[in-house]
Amino acid sequence: MNITTAAIEPAAIRAWAEKRMIYVELTDGRIVGFPADRFRILSQASDDQLQEVQLEVDGHALRWETLDEDLTVAGVVAGRFQLPLPRLAALAA
Repeated sequence: MNITTAAIEPAAIRAWAEKRMIYVELTDGRIVGFPADRFRILSQASDDQLQEVQLEVDGHALRWETLDEDLTVAGVVAGRFQLPLPRLAALAA
């Protein structure tokens, strides 16, 4: 018997920012959060700028228009970040 499974890319139905954390509610009910400081451009953004997050591409991307920053929801869920956690970087130094 052959079983084929298709990987379904995660999509978001809502995104918001609180206290320098970005949260994404997925279509399957999960809520994923990550520190803004894990991405170069977001780490330099003000709290007000972070709150401008919008969903794009049918919930498959996060967009900050004023920052000209785009992230894929799949990348966030998979933990593909640009920068290490600040506390881990301090420990490694």
